[in-house]
Amino acid sequence: MSKITLHHVPGTRSDRVLWLLREMGLEAEVRVWPFDKALRGPEFLALNPAGRVPALEMGGRSLWESGAIIEMLCETHPETGLGRAPGEAERADWLILLHFAETISQHSAALTQQHIALREDWMRSPVVMKLEAARVGKCFDAIEARLAGDWLLSSFSAADVAVGQAVMMARHFHRIGDRPQLAAWLARCESRPACPVEPVNALHARDFYEVPDA
Repeated sequence: MSKITLHHVPGTRSDRVLWLLREMGLEAEVRVWPFDKALRGPEFLALNPAGRVPALEMGGRSLWESGAIIEMLCETHPETGLGRAPGEAERADWLILLHFAETISQHSAALTQQHIALREDWMRSPVVMKLEAARVGKCFDAIEARLAGDWLLSSFSAADVAVGQAVMMARHFHRIGDRPQLAAWLARCESRPACPVEPVNALHARDFYEVPDA
């Protein structure tokens, strides 16, 4: 097997790729990057021209976009049972959930920008924060309504990895609250030995970011 290298920033979408690699038992070098202008430098842009993590070096090339990386890993390692192949009954739901993770993450990214990346209070918009936090809540409601068993599908899959990581990121901005199915599922995800644990100095320094008064 060719060498695998994950280019990673803790507390970002690259967590979901790190988690999946661990679930699959794949050995990978993990290169941690700072969340700063280094991602816009020529070395990283050669790996991902958008200047974002993750980037995964595998099979003699660099892959980017976390959803695409997850699909590729599941297709190249079907024996793990973490994907759903074309023709399988759960294929459509697996794809929908996998890409739903990005919907959640887009709202989290907007909130991360508002709360963290924008350094001065005058740059921030409480209105945008409230809207985006409410949209995260709608996503949480959708997961709560879907869950009928232990996992999003009939058994644990890469969909749980992608959506689980997205929810872990989004809960910095919208509390899980009275969603018992979501809370129990998230606890099961976090109890998995392969699930990454954010270091103290991860991107989100606080457990929760309150929306300031307008």
